[in-house]
Amino acid sequence: MLSRLLAAVVLAAPLLLAQVATAREATKEPTAKEPSVAQSAARERQKKCGAEWRALSATEKTAQGPKWPQYYSKCVKRLKEQKA
Repeated sequence: MLSRLLAAVVLAAPLLLAQVATAREATKEPTAKEPSVAQSAARERQKKCGAEWRALSATEKTAQGPKWPQYYSKCVKRLKEQKA
């Protein structure tokens, strides 16, 4: 009886190890793909506009546009025109 139990454990061990290995592979994060040229350009524009926004004083911010979205929209248009 003990030998049957031992044989069952020996046969089941590789199956358990295989399940653990597949579970680890399933939880791995997918590798990130490289951003496209357009995505990189948009990110650079966002960084430039953000730096300009942070550099403005409160009175200059109200003159440029009261909120970040409005300022960002104008800034992106301006940067795209400068590049073209």
